[in-house]
Amino acid sequence: MSPSEPDDLKRLGERIDAAGRKFAGPDQDAAPTPIGIAFRLGTELVSAVIVGTGLGLGIDWAFQHWAHIQTRPVGLVVMFVLGSLAGIRNVYRTSQQISAKAAPKEK
Repeated sequence: MSPSEPDDLKRLGERIDAAGRKFAGPDQDAAPTPIGIAFRLGTELVSAVIVGTGLGLGIDWAFQHWAHIQTRPVGLVVMFVLGSLAGIRNVYRTSQQISAKAAPKEK
């Protein structure tokens, strides 16, 4: 080990920190824009419905393929409803978090 190695590592660490500050994204504490809120809430709802529908189709397929039981509309309908409810719950919870963040802090 040479005696200059720790200094080199320290300078490298400082350069990495400076580059991280230079390329850092937007401030995470900034208030979200209305279009950002709309996209986030829409994504929360649509993704939950898509996942629920996909799971319902998968359940129906699995029962028909492996157990030879015809459940075709039941799994789809049940999981679509559960996915929709989960999406609504996610939208409600997300909107509560956004409004709590945007509300002025009381002291």
